[in-house]
Amino acid sequence: MNNLSFHITDITANSIRANASEIGLHIEEQDAQIIIRITDDGSGMDEETVARITNPFYTTRTTRKVGLGIPFLIQNAEQTGGAVSITSKPGKGTEVAASFHSDHIDCPPWGDLPGTVAMLITGNPDINVRFEYQAGKTTFSISTNEIKEILDGIPLSHPKVMLLVKEMIRENIRP
Repeated sequence: MNNLSFHITDITANSIRANASEIGLHIEEQDAQIIIRITDDGSGMDEETVARITNPFYTTRTTRKVGLGIPFLIQNAEQTGGAVSITSKPGKGTEVAASFHSDHIDCPPWGDLPGTVAMLITGNPDINVRFEYQAGKTTFSISTNEIKEILDGIPLSHPKVMLLVKEMIRENIRP
């Protein structure tokens, strides 16, 4: 995973597979630190599973025998002097929080954060994705439910909606 947006895509894909109806994506940039927190109300995991998901040779998926998303996230965060924490409860959901030191030479670039968030929102119309971004005095938030209300019946899957959401995010955040 060579950028932060890929990590967000991977973790939120886990939330979708866990049948989440709510996904929160909170990003905070302060000083030289990036904090990414992803929460969901999906099926959650027991303590044993949480302990095992940091192992690249453990996965709950049946289509392959390795699960590299969390181990790569941990590696990338720790390379910058940051860390990852994972908390989860069966039937309640999961929270993954990662911190990165953005001034470290090994900090991955953002990639296409606006495109990633727009695709997450428009590609999963049955999930309320809440995106919050904060950097200094800049704050921006948007959710699937808010967009649906504004669109008043226009489907999220319409290609122009995806472009609109992406541009709205791009204009309001700084990465």
